[in-house]
Amino acid sequence: MIGDVMGKPGRQAVAGLLPALKDELGIGFVIVNGENTAAGRGITEKTANVLFEAGVDVITSGNHIWDQREIVPVLDQEVAILRPANYPPSAPGRGMMKHKGVTVLNLQGRTFMLAIDCPFRAADAALDGIPESDTVIVDMHAEATSEKVAMGRYLDGRVTAVVGTHTHVPTADAQILTNGTAYVTDVGMVGAKESIIGVEIDSVIGRFLTGMPSRLPVAEKSKVVQFNAVLIETDDSTGRANSITRIDREFERDV
Repeated sequence: MIGDVMGKPGRQAVAGLLPALKDELGIGFVIVNGENTAAGRGITEKTANVLFEAGVDVITSGNHIWDQREIVPVLDQEVAILRPANYPPSAPGRGMMKHKGVTVLNLQGRTFMLAIDCPFRAADAALDGIPESDTVIVDMHAEATSEKVAMGRYLDGRVTAVVGTHTHVPTADAQILTNGTAYVTDVGMVGAKESIIGVEIDSVIGRFLTGMPSRLPVAEKSKVVQFNAVLIETDDSTGRANSITRIDREFERDV
């Protein structure tokens, strides 16, 4: 599971690192959060295809999924892009899919975020009828650390892994929970190293200093891109995780 991909630097790093990583680590299935691939806000068919061509199997998202209008009709097509399952049922797209034998569930938190439907009850509904031995990976896209930890504990023993996304800062708590579910609060991002969570430094500091709204462009000038991911080894007989390991690399690109 690869962290939030930020704009062109992030896309370039995934394309440049993932094929070799798949061979090196024997990776059989790849999920990536792609809601920031299009200039840092949203996703398009073009940016999604860069990820698919690099070897990504399923793209998850979050609160920025609607930022690029052209992706909305695509979400109802047979394409492996998810929106959070706890958006109201009338929203376009789907929040869960089974692909190559792996079920991927996308959820979005509500603390300090849009007050959509309850992600905990949405998880219950989504998992109803799914055999316990199935491999189920959950992307919990949320702002609050406590809400992500709560989801991990809530689903412990019912899914293979709960991986947090959204804050772009990798956490050091990758672990196997009591009942066999792999967990990490935030996998991190794939974005410019010389940045503030993938965004130009001066623009973010300027907003904090002035309190004025301003554009937050992707940091395009950074030569080094950080690549944050976790590698989860699963037990196909039980549907639980054997291990979860951080995979943190750097990618140097031409600028």
